[in-house]
Amino acid sequence: MLRPSTSLPRRGQGPLWRNPTVRALIIQAVLFLILAIFIGYLVHNTLNNLEARGIQTGFGFLEGRAGFSIPQSLIDYTSDSSYGATFVVGLLNTLLVSALGIVAATLIGFAVGIARLSSNWLLARLATIYVEIFRNIPLLVQILFWYYAVLRALPSPRDSLSLFDLFFFNVRGVVMPDPQPLAGFSATLWALLIAVVATLLFARFAKRRQAATGQALPVYWIGAAVVIGVPLIVFVVSGAPLAWTLPELRGFNFRGGINILPELVALWLALSIYTAAFIAEIVRSGILSVSHGQTEAARSLSLPGSITLRKIVIPQAMRVIVPQMTSQYLNLIKNSSLATAIGYPDLVAVFAGTTLNQTGQAIEIIAMTMAVYLVISLTVSFLMNLYNARTLLKER
Repeated sequence: MLRPSTSLPRRGQGPLWRNPTVRALIIQAVLFLILAIFIGYLVHNTLNNLEARGIQTGFGFLEGRAGFSIPQSLIDYTSDSSYGATFVVGLLNTLLVSALGIVAATLIGFAVGIARLSSNWLLARLATIYVEIFRNIPLLVQILFWYYAVLRALPSPRDSLSLFDLFFFNVRGVVMPDPQPLAGFSATLWALLIAVVATLLFARFAKRRQAATGQALPVYWIGAAVVIGVPLIVFVVSGAPLAWTLPELRGFNFRGGINILPELVALWLALSIYTAAFIAEIVRSGILSVSHGQTEAARSLSLPGSITLRKIVIPQAMRVIVPQMTSQYLNLIKNSSLATAIGYPDLVAVFAGTTLNQTGQAIEIIAMTMAVYLVISLTVSFLMNLYNARTLLKER
């Protein structure tokens, strides 16, 4: 009777250093230990140097009184507020200009990118000129141009440029009416929320119905009517609970209304126009990546050009457009830190500039600033990756 031999070693047995898996784990553990020791040495050395120079460490300074004012704040803020409030104000201002810039750059970029492929000779050349001009001029120069050459050249408040006597443009920015919600205005907001949800559900129903029957519903027209009409009806029925504070010239400046700083306008214009030039090229390359046979097949079915572009070409081009668009969005957010050049109170100018100079807490403030930009970038990248995975073509 034959029995398996126990004298021969089985495959995979032997000294641990001959096992590739174990050897890789040991190497990784050693590298991690060396890295931890190196970081610990840097931290220990830095703390000793700070202590030797009498520099305080920690985040207790966030509770201290700031003592300086900020010209634009989305929250209640005075010079008696803390440095923590200063951090929040700078963060919100950064998020504001980044969000406005992303929306404007996306709209302009898509329009210019599609225009570059237009059969209209003049429109295509104008789009090419736009891309070549704004893509090749440094962003900082464009920010300075919009601020000093355009907005700072506007007249004084007494000689403001007026639009319907409601909007005023002068060297100190744009002044417009300020809406003040009254009691009962929340009903309009709830109606708007319900209308948006109902429109999304209707669009989903219309998509399934078209897939089952081939009949399309006018989703855009019905959705626009619902989103605009329902809140408007609720607003009128509830007695129009909204008061307007109109800007009024008193002395050398306007009183009342909303004043949008010229620094915000200049930074927003420069970021949007500069980033849109890159987005336009991304959109153009994405459209060109779609097989021309798709367009010819749509034409053979007598589909209009707008439907061919919106429902056949763009959806397929998005798999090429979205990953590159993510990089441009991240660049726009990080480029907003150039606001320091014109004095816009963003996170870098207010927190990593004025607050750092007053407190001397360089390590904590720079670490917080870097962490904020890292978190924002990772969040935007995560959301865009989710959208990309959702719109990606599913292959069987």
